[in-house]
Amino acid sequence: MNKILITHGTVLTLGKDNRVLKDGAVLICGDKIAAIDATDTLLAAHPDAERIDARGRVVMPGFICAHHHFYSTLCCGLSSKPGANFVEVLENLWWKLDRALSLEDCVVSAQIPILRAIRSGTTTIFDHHASPNAIGGSLHAIADVVRESGIRASLCYEITDRNGLDGADAGIAESRAFLEEAKADKSGRLHALVGLHAAMTIGQSTLDKCVELIREFDSGFHVHVAEGLADQEDSQAKYGMRVVERLAKAGALGPKTMAIHCIHVDDREIDLLRETNTTVVHNPQSNMNNAVGAARIIDMIQKGIRVGLGTDGMTSDMREEVRNGLWLRHHEHKDPRVGFVELATMLLMNNAAIASDAFGQTIGSLEVGAAADVIISDHIPFTPIEPGNVLGHIVFGVTAAPIDTTIAAGKVLMQNKELKTMDAEKICAEAEKLAPATWERFAAL
Repeated sequence: MNKILITHGTVLTLGKDNRVLKDGAVLICGDKIAAIDATDTLLAAHPDAERIDARGRVVMPGFICAHHHFYSTLCCGLSSKPGANFVEVLENLWWKLDRALSLEDCVVSAQIPILRAIRSGTTTIFDHHASPNAIGGSLHAIADVVRESGIRASLCYEITDRNGLDGADAGIAESRAFLEEAKADKSGRLHALVGLHAAMTIGQSTLDKCVELIREFDSGFHVHVAEGLADQEDSQAKYGMRVVERLAKAGALGPKTMAIHCIHVDDREIDLLRETNTTVVHNPQSNMNNAVGAARIIDMIQKGIRVGLGTDGMTSDMREEVRNGLWLRHHEHKDPRVGFVELATMLLMNNAAIASDAFGQTIGSLEVGAAADVIISDHIPFTPIEPGNVLGHIVFGVTAAPIDTTIAAGKVLMQNKELKTMDAEKICAEAEKLAPATWERFAAL
């Protein structure tokens, strides 16, 4: 069993103990954390372990992204007709891009955000995939990228009726195949959910089939909820009820379901999310970019809803997302006192709880027996650091410093800023070769 000893760090354990150890050390055995103590103590006890010297820098759990879209990668530099509202953004960009993707595109579209995640200290990602003309085997191909990269990921395929009922059934078949694959995987690094696009693109028959699928596999949904007003307008016009009410009535909500965005929800819908123990995931950068509004996350948190933090494909860097989320709170509430604790809690505690529940192990905390997902930041605390101000050091210190080392499940994925499991130059060159043909297919749609 491999043994790695990280020494001479400013160790931030987070988790329920939330300790700060100056000149601390973390011992990793296999894929778990085996000990946390003073550097001298662990050096004496484990002289044979491979050593990584943190040199006073922050050592902490890897970050977790609760909502991503790998498939959006090849839109970088792509020209599309501007959308005046959210539906036009979907029609002019995202629903054309996903239809243009080949299976090869799906692979490089996953590789690039994953290598960026490793570089920014993100070790666990919940992804939501769509490629209507390359559905079969797409999740398996992305899972292979996850395996090779060394990160931890929950994957799903976006089921929708917008490409016809045959497309919806193909999405269900792909979801079933990957649920089986993830169930058989023993690495502890793969997880599956059933993906739905949004209520406005899913008819009742397809929704009922998907509910049967999550019940069969004791799973949950990963679904966009009331991201734009069009979702609510569609639900009320067709079904005479609001989106969350429709999902609740169908049996789609619950502790294993992740409701993404939840911007245009009313008080009753917030109550339903709380009553069903459904997780909500906030994506501030995307919401601002699409001009869809700001979710009522403070109200949700005060009601007892678990609210996590994602990027919606805008970035793989959770440090960037938490800061933007904080500025949005200040702007939305017109009060600079609002949001700091909530945003930091979403990133560091709630995302950890979401990942721990999904993967069935302790993630997002440095403690004995927890998953060995550890990062070293170049942030060397230059003001006093203690448990009571750790959040401030992370939000205003760690976020501003490069990540030096990223370890997931006990495997070193990056050290001294050098990727160990992925060849960035080769991957980017391959993506650059594929993109022109993808863009041509996009333009022809």
